[in-house]
Amino acid sequence: MSEHRRKPPQSQEGGRAAARRGQSGPSSGRRAAPRGATGSPSDYGLGHGSAGEDQSHGSRTETRRASQRNSGGRRGAAEAVGGRRGDPTGPGRGRGRSSPDRQRLIDYPRADKYGWQRWMPSWKLVAGLFVGFVGSLVAVAGIGYAMVGIPDVAKTATAQNNVYYWKDGSQMVATGGETNRQKIDLSQIPEEMRWAVISQENKTFYDDSGIDPKGIARAVFNMARGGQTQGGSTITQQYVKNAMLNDQSQTISRKFKEIFVSIKVGAEVDKNEIMAGYLNSAYYGRNAYGIQAAARAYFNKDAIKLDPGECAFLAATLKGATYYDPAGTPSVDPVGATSAANQKRALQQMQDTLDKMVEYGHLDANVRAKYTKLPKWQNPRSNTDLKGQIGYLVDLANGYLVTHSKETGITQDLLQLGGYSIYTTFDKNKVKELEESVTKVQKANIKPEERPETDTHVQFGGASVEPDTGAIRAIYGGEDATKHFTDNADQTGAQVGSTFKPFVLAAAMTWGVRDPNLGSSQAQDERTIVSPESLFSGQNKLKIKNYDDTVWKNEKGEEWLQTNDGDVSLGSPPEFKIDLREAMRESVNSAFVQLGMDVGLDKVKESAASAGLKDSSLTNSGFPSFSIGISDPSAIRMAGAYATFAASGKQRDPYSVEKVTSEKGQIFTHETTTNQAFTSKVADNVTDVLKTVVEDGTGTNAQLPGRQVAGKTGTTDGNKSAWFVGYTPQLSTAVSMFRYDDDESNKNRTFLEMFGTGGQKKIHGASFPAQIWHDYMAEALKGTQPKDFPEPEPIGEVVNAEPSPSPSPSATETEEAEPSPSPSPSVTEVEPSPTPTETCTNIFNCNEETGGTTDGNGNGGTGEVSPSPTDTETNGNTRGNANGGFFGGPGG
Repeated sequence: MSEHRRKPPQSQEGGRAAARRGQSGPSSGRRAAPRGATGSPSDYGLGHGSAGEDQSHGSRTETRRASQRNSGGRRGAAEAVGGRRGDPTGPGRGRGRSSPDRQRLIDYPRADKYGWQRWMPSWKLVAGLFVGFVGSLVAVAGIGYAMVGIPDVAKTATAQNNVYYWKDGSQMVATGGETNRQKIDLSQIPEEMRWAVISQENKTFYDDSGIDPKGIARAVFNMARGGQTQGGSTITQQYVKNAMLNDQSQTISRKFKEIFVSIKVGAEVDKNEIMAGYLNSAYYGRNAYGIQAAARAYFNKDAIKLDPGECAFLAATLKGATYYDPAGTPSVDPVGATSAANQKRALQQMQDTLDKMVEYGHLDANVRAKYTKLPKWQNPRSNTDLKGQIGYLVDLANGYLVTHSKETGITQDLLQLGGYSIYTTFDKNKVKELEESVTKVQKANIKPEERPETDTHVQFGGASVEPDTGAIRAIYGGEDATKHFTDNADQTGAQVGSTFKPFVLAAAMTWGVRDPNLGSSQAQDERTIVSPESLFSGQNKLKIKNYDDTVWKNEKGEEWLQTNDGDVSLGSPPEFKIDLREAMRESVNSAFVQLGMDVGLDKVKESAASAGLKDSSLTNSGFPSFSIGISDPSAIRMAGAYATFAASGKQRDPYSVEKVTSEKGQIFTHETTTNQAFTSKVADNVTDVLKTVVEDGTGTNAQLPGRQVAGKTGTTDGNKSAWFVGYTPQLSTAVSMFRYDDDESNKNRTFLEMFGTGGQKKIHGASFPAQIWHDYMAEALKGTQPKDFPEPEPIGEVVNAEPSPSPSPSATETEEAEPSPSPSPSVTEVEPSPTPTETCTNIFNCNEETGGTTDGNGNGGTGEVSPSPTDTETNGNTRGNANGGFFGGPGG
């Protein structure tokens, strides 16, 4: 660009002349004052002379450095000389924050340093802040220490009642507030009890200050992240926590209060007094607060008489009685808090405590060696207000709230404190009717005085669920919750037998059977949906095959021969083909075992889980007998799963609490979640097949005049349990019957056979369970309008319509060629079945027998194969391995 076209910036005051003066001289700068400026160059931090004079002493870089030295930066320069640009007051008079003329209380950033050094605090500043921080902590601690008092242990454990309500809003019971606690002097507490607690929880108890700084930091940090408080507290802290029982809020302020109280207690209270207070206020389970109440609750003795093993055991319960009470608390945790699991856990903890007592010199090794097993404990005694069914109902509601604590916000500790109004789903009339139906059958038929060998230890269980909502309307948990402590409606371990077969049929209608001519991966994708008219073999002692027509063998190379109840073949000879509707009606095992193999046992298991059975209740699906009920779901879950069929495939989990309120208002409301477990076509077809069971099959005793009923009978391995599960469109109910030794301290509970029980040769699902179901449902549905099930749409193809290319082996050939060993070490007992002359047409009156008492592991609890009958055991006299039931056994 030519020189004459360059136009330098014009000074507002001097025009071109000023501009020329600004450019004159050998040392003139490149830039004049900004356009529009009204002050002198010094107003912009460039010195007190003219621009030319200032820049003659150095470069622009030197000017910027000089500006930074004066006021700490570009912005500081402008503010130091005038605060705002154009401020006429001159240097040093503005409002700049970095004015060197103003003295600051805290010199930070440091005014006399440059660059990064300005941001490094001086040692004086650091020391001052540290002293101030420590001083503040001391002041806060002093104030906190002065403000808190020493708690009174006599005021601990003041829980309120929880009030439970029926479905109609009337009060069921008020319970939970009663506190079983007795305070005793330290001299009445065995020395071993003190050392057990100290050895396990706080070995430095007599030497520490009463607090655990690491445990406190961990708890505070965990709470700050929104989690629960953690363990690791000293005995003093636990004593204080118990004494502050009525304030269980999980907040940092509450934790700090607890810390200050612990410090004060540790400093001013004698250690022995703290120990006595802790042992007298701690919760040991079974509603027992304090060592004396615990000694009575578990061992029915005074605390002073506890031996070292009992002391170590009670010390274990302090870690949480839910998981250490050997009676179990399945209502809270059906899987993790069973009697067996709790006994194992309590024994391990007890042994660990005894070992530590020896290690720390508090117990002689020779004395310790005497206590290698759990001490003999007694079953819990409940509040008399919880007698009958009430105790089971309360336990079920409590278990629901605690296991769903993420939704309800109610933990076991909070529930124990009480103060809740709990509105349940239980229908008072239906609960009464179910109890009366069981009692009527039991009193009329079960006579332990007359038949002690067969009629002792007989138990019934039942549950009734509403298909439209999943609400549990009634349960029968046992004769009396204050005498029999296992809820028979919830978890018992009784296998369900042939009541499992509808899930096999649902799987076949949902996924279909695999093509034996295709490879495994292709066969998974290319399946044939099964029609109820599909044909399968009803051959007795049928050799079970994989879907690809290879013979199934277990890991030992043993084959499986599936037996039917009565050792009879059903279907059209010579192949004994029978359609699935008829096979369900007559409860033919062989047809459903082979169907399960063709569909895939993984799909059968998925079908059962989709219907609502818990995975934890389903056994290993690696054995063919999985399809005929070796699993042990609860009556509640079976009623809920059948309710899925009643609701045209809509699955809703059973629940027992509608809402919960407290002094804070409504804190929980149940919201029903619906899953489409099966298509309506599948579910309605299963229902249609199950209708034939009641209309003209093994379940005729469950007929309700004027109402459509669908259901299934079931009897299991060794005739050790019998079921009837059935439903109408409005209500689904499951009834079970079984025998086991009621000594609930036996962690290896064994189910007993029911041959001869109630005066019957064999108990079937069609006998007492179906009768109870009928009597209850007739009353429960009284006054309601009958409804019909939906008309099913046609589904699937008729599989195996053509005769099989090769005939099934005869019974004699099978017996001679293939004994069928069991995957289980146990062998099913063999018992003669009735001769043909003993058969009859009245199903109920002749015990559903049609010529045999076949039973065994085919449906068995182990899912394994036992030897098939020998030649001399034929002709209807064998109770074989995978028995099924024409009317019972695993079949019926």
